[in-house]
Amino acid sequence: MSDRQGNFVWYELLTSDVNGAIKFYKDVIGWGTQAFEGGEMPYTLWTAGETPLGGVTTLPADAKKMGAPPHWLAYVAADDVDALTKKATSLGAKTYVAPMDIPKVGRCSVIADPQGAVIALFKGSGPEMPQPAEVTNGHFSWHELIAGEWEAAFRFYSQLFGWQKTEAMDMGPTGTYQMYGKGGRTFGGMMTKRKDYPAPPHWLYYVKVGDLDAGLARVKKDDGKVINGPMEVPGGDRVAQCVDPQGATFALHGK
Repeated sequence: MSDRQGNFVWYELLTSDVNGAIKFYKDVIGWGTQAFEGGEMPYTLWTAGETPLGGVTTLPADAKKMGAPPHWLAYVAADDVDALTKKATSLGAKTYVAPMDIPKVGRCSVIADPQGAVIALFKGSGPEMPQPAEVTNGHFSWHELIAGEWEAAFRFYSQLFGWQKTEAMDMGPTGTYQMYGKGGRTFGGMMTKRKDYPAPPHWLYYVKVGDLDAGLARVKKDDGKVINGPMEVPGGDRVAQCVDPQGATFALHGK
């Protein structure tokens, strides 16, 4: 397993209204956009400064039929997409999109972990972008799994990606918040969802902003919702969970 396998490398918004979503995130986070040329479907890149970090496209009809709402999907680096997809299914995952080529870009698949949280595997055809030493504003800073049961989820991902436990926090009645990462870096955390939590297991991605209160004011002004927070997290920062106007959940992380 290489050092790169298991790194989060791309973030994609699948939405019911691409233009509406672009307007919202440009204002709330300050992202730029670039058209991606040469794909079969219209695809727009998100950029922070000049750096592409993800994309936005229309939620596919197949996903809609399966009941998938607009959502964010992260891609994790794989040394071999086909072999890793096969390994994931042997560990109890389901394959939603079988390994496929993206012309001039790479190869990917989409899986649901054994508890139903969806994530993508990706191997690029060009050189890998280096992982930044420090997360700056406009970049994704934290990757959180709200699991059916976090211990089983961690076992799955550690076998698949080589993730390791880092710190853990006792959240009282909510249980343990287990942080994880690889190669000395912490990627995020995972926790068991409360019994009254309304959504099935899923991933939630946090974007860093300079001024959290100003960011949340923009979310509300632009017809999004703040569903939880702001609340303090260790280290003196604050976070809040939000929903965009099309219904995709995301989170902001700032001062």
